Amino acid sequence: MAFARKLLLLAALGGALGVMFGAFGAHALRNRLDPSQLAIWQTGVNYLFWHVLAALFAARWADSGGGRPALVAVALFLAGTLVFSGTLFALALGGPRWFGAITPLGGLALIAGWLALAVAAWRQK
Repeated sequence: MAFARKLLLLAALGGALGVMFGAFGAHALRNRLDPSQLAIWQTGVNYLFWHVLAALFAARWADSGGGRPALVAVALFLAGTLVFSGTLFALALGGPRWFGAITPLGGLALIAGWLALAVAAWRQK
């Protein structure tokens, strides 16, 4: 499954971004953002890391026979992380407040990713 390997690559790159964003928040933003903005940033980093790890697992599983639901889970984890963490990063940096209305859509994609992973487990032979 070439597509699963591409998703695995995207998830691995997401892990690198997680380290970069975590370091950026801890060092470059520490004295520029107030504590509530830093907390928003850190929440984005935490969700990024957890869901990149989930995407790595699901992509590997999809590549070794997990089937279409595992691929769907990876896509949902990556898209959800982009929307959820991305809008939190933007909000922490002073982005428009209406981004806060988009953030839950990313959260819904993350939840759907976990449910797709559960379907993959259910269907596994």
